[in-house]
Amino acid sequence: MERAFDPLPNVPDHPALERDVLERWERERTFERLREQNRGNDRWSFIDGPITANNPMGVHHAWGRALKDVFQRYKALCGFDQRYQNGFDCQGLWVEVEVEKELGLNSKREIEDYGLAEFSERCKARVAKYVGVMTEQSKRLGQWMDWGNDYLTFSDTNIEYIWRFLAETHRRGWLYKGHRSTQWCPRCGTSLSQHEQAGEENHVEMEHPSLYVRFPLKDREGEALVVWTTTPWTLPANVAAAVDPEAEYVLSGAGEWRARELAGEVDVVRSARGEELVGLEYDGPFDDFPAQAGVVHRVIPWDDVALDEGTGIVHIATGAGAEDFELSRVHDLPVLAPIDESGRFLPGYGRFEGLSTEEVAEPVVEALRERGLLLQAGTIVHRYPICWRCKTPLVFRVVDDWFIACDELRQPLLDANQEVEWTPPQYRKRMDDWLRNMDDWNISRKRYFGLPLPFYPCACGHLNVIGSLAELRERATGGLDQLQELHRPWIDAVPIRCESCGEEARRIPEVGDAWLDAGIVPLSTLGWQNPTRIPHGYATGAAKSLTGADLPDHAYWELWFPADLVSESREQIRLWFYSISFMSMTLVGRLPYRAVLAYERVRDEHGYEMHKSTGNAIEANEAFERMGADIVRWLYCAQPPGQNINFGYGPAGEVKRRLLTLWNSIGFLVTYANIADWRPEWGTDPPAASALDHWLVTRTRALVRECEDDYERLGTPPLTRAFESFVDDLSNWYIRRSRRRFWNGEPEALATLWWSVVQALRVVSPAMPFFADHLWRNLVAEACEGAPDSVHLAGWPEAAEVDELLLAEVAEVRRVVELGRQARAQSGLKLRQPLRRLVVQGADGVSAHASEIAEELSVKEVEFGDVDASELRVKPNLPVLGPKLGKELGTVRAALEAGEFEELGDGRFRVDGHELGPDEVLVERRGKEGWAVAGEDGLTVALELALDPELELEGRVRDLIHAVNALRRKLNYDITDRIVLKLRPADEELLKYAEHIKRETLAVEIRLESFPGAKFAIDKAS
Repeated sequence: MERAFDPLPNVPDHPALERDVLERWERERTFERLREQNRGNDRWSFIDGPITANNPMGVHHAWGRALKDVFQRYKALCGFDQRYQNGFDCQGLWVEVEVEKELGLNSKREIEDYGLAEFSERCKARVAKYVGVMTEQSKRLGQWMDWGNDYLTFSDTNIEYIWRFLAETHRRGWLYKGHRSTQWCPRCGTSLSQHEQAGEENHVEMEHPSLYVRFPLKDREGEALVVWTTTPWTLPANVAAAVDPEAEYVLSGAGEWRARELAGEVDVVRSARGEELVGLEYDGPFDDFPAQAGVVHRVIPWDDVALDEGTGIVHIATGAGAEDFELSRVHDLPVLAPIDESGRFLPGYGRFEGLSTEEVAEPVVEALRERGLLLQAGTIVHRYPICWRCKTPLVFRVVDDWFIACDELRQPLLDANQEVEWTPPQYRKRMDDWLRNMDDWNISRKRYFGLPLPFYPCACGHLNVIGSLAELRERATGGLDQLQELHRPWIDAVPIRCESCGEEARRIPEVGDAWLDAGIVPLSTLGWQNPTRIPHGYATGAAKSLTGADLPDHAYWELWFPADLVSESREQIRLWFYSISFMSMTLVGRLPYRAVLAYERVRDEHGYEMHKSTGNAIEANEAFERMGADIVRWLYCAQPPGQNINFGYGPAGEVKRRLLTLWNSIGFLVTYANIADWRPEWGTDPPAASALDHWLVTRTRALVRECEDDYERLGTPPLTRAFESFVDDLSNWYIRRSRRRFWNGEPEALATLWWSVVQALRVVSPAMPFFADHLWRNLVAEACEGAPDSVHLAGWPEAAEVDELLLAEVAEVRRVVELGRQARAQSGLKLRQPLRRLVVQGADGVSAHASEIAEELSVKEVEFGDVDASELRVKPNLPVLGPKLGKELGTVRAALEAGEFEELGDGRFRVDGHELGPDEVLVERRGKEGWAVAGEDGLTVALELALDPELELEGRVRDLIHAVNALRRKLNYDITDRIVLKLRPADEELLKYAEHIKRETLAVEIRLESFPGAKFAIDKAS
């Protein structure tokens, strides 16, 4: 008869089996058949946050993509219909910066010299390349999506939806052009928004100058204010100095004013409150520069002056800092903007003209020294903001940007957030904090390849905001013939007629914040307000050749909105989660999601950030091919999402080691099922012929129930723990306790083990889709008629009653056995050496399992009752008890050492009139002479260690059996091979157990022979 199962190799080759499974899924259309199987069922809606198509996927991307796939696969097993639409982010600084690197461009001027049309084409080409690369990487991870029908955020359809949103903000009066100081990247030549820059990853430790500078007071001979700055480039633009009006300031004998608490040890000539200094005028450090003409430098009050560093007097450069700029409005200060968009000094600043903010530092220091204004020059290491995309240190510039006011949405967003199920739950508060403190949304970027903002200001003062491509075509005065897509430079050549005065108006050159692109997708991808479905209606503009995605109709949107789940990294609270919330709340008055799963960051296995430059970065493809995608997925599933994961080959090796237990258990099943010519039947319940079978069946049902609850609660870490605990029970209890039944080919044992393993594969398949399906193919699809050919088509196991009492009973038995093994380890006696007696105290409910306990621990008798074979030693926990007892500690310590105490239960003791809690004492139970004792949580076991000749002989027999079977394996004997065992005449007394030895070693004969060297020899029986 043909064997039922293919034998398993000793160790699984995860990458190889994954490639085989991928090829089979493709060949057999497994994913497409799953979708067909579930089509029309209850819906489960997931909206994918777009991954940026500008580089290969990293292992940090794999965390989120693995989790998304886990829950989509689980819901598919439960029969839910799903959309499976992947998203790619396709424009903005992400893409531009990488293309600049490709082309060797280093400034906006060089981009413009290169040509905007060609630059945009190169951006699109890069996106197209990495759409392909990331699609293949995601497939290799095992992610099932409707590949080829992705949404791409640079499609004209997506852009039109954003235009509609912007037109609505304009209609509501939220859209405005603001003149303010903003964070600016001098390399990218654009302002950046609060939500882009807020993350701690956008601040790094940097070394900067640390200068203490004198500002001489006018009409006060010999007196000067002392200010501190770490940005020398801002000093040429100084217009004021700020003091805390409530703080005390002192004048030193050297004529220097500082806050008292920052003045140090100085001779104080005079003191004054800050408000007394307000209005004083001083000479600026660079009053001779043309830009400073007409500036009157004076002291202003500011409640937020820091008094924990510096001098307590803050130099104010209104054109070079956000707070400084706001103070200019309060105190009517002039605004000097010293640098251009590339961070270089403008005309009007003398010898500094043309220098960058970094290049000017040393010349500023030298100029201050020449003018006698420099008191001290050093350096400081502090955290400083860098561009989120190109990592260039940021500066502040006063510029005109476009903003959306957020005050009217703040409270509705906060209210709606209370209804969202956040995992981990503490992230709800993070979102609350962001919403409470968010500034108006800076939506404009002075860049090129991005969303063209549809703002057409007219000379008459009217702002025209275009809300659709149809409206653009209707109002255009020209340029439509060359409008190949809604990107620069083509859109720039389409002027419109002003709706107010009828004159021609042109679009502003700015493009939009990239989070507008991603924020609209819960509306644009689902066809909100679209009257009829448009085949390939999302494949428009730049996306035309990259996707076949349709544009659904509004009825479809109503079916799938809001999403049941969205999942991205924790940083997306202020980015994608925020933008989709803001835009959906604006247009439809509700959030686009019901539940959020967020997660932290990927570090290397030692906890350090991964960087190519330090050599600790792991490429995604490398991880998949060296670890296996399932191992990557399991690592991420096992990690609590609220903590950073330490990812690497060491942790991966540990996962592989743990999975070997399952692999070996299935290998055991395969081996003995094939020996017994046993075949499974699909769709039948296990016979559960014995109490142990019944236990495994109910243990498996408990696994199904527990994992279902974990999946529903988005809890992959408890899921992995539950599964590994089950595998331990399966291997180290059921299989070990049933070995003789398998050796004898008992079909009831084989059927029970097979059924339990198969259910376990169904449960774990969302997390380890390759491993589970590979084993399913062997155990089920190719062995059972009528069975699903993939575990992913088999559905979720049906819930069944769990015998809780039996589970608790066996769990207690295992506790007894584990403590017995601990006692064995203390004694130094190996488990193969039988002992006479075990006494168990505190587990009377498992007395019916005495024979199992005896067999597991190699003892002849198991008694249940009080353990009188141990000595209790109690010591004071000095760090805890010392402060409590003080001088009385010595008396109590002596009483404890003398055994003069009363045990009260629950770990408490009474000694010398004091009642001590379990955290105040250290308790140790030691076996009396001839006993080994172990205990925990009210359960104590004691092993009698005395050996008699009969026990010693049994121990020798077991050692022999162990050694013979080890030699069989070393000689690569088949598991069914019979042998002839040869013993020395000196071991003749072992023949008392001859039949037992034969049975355990598959020996057909035992001979006594004299031979040198080894203690025994074996030959294959003829």
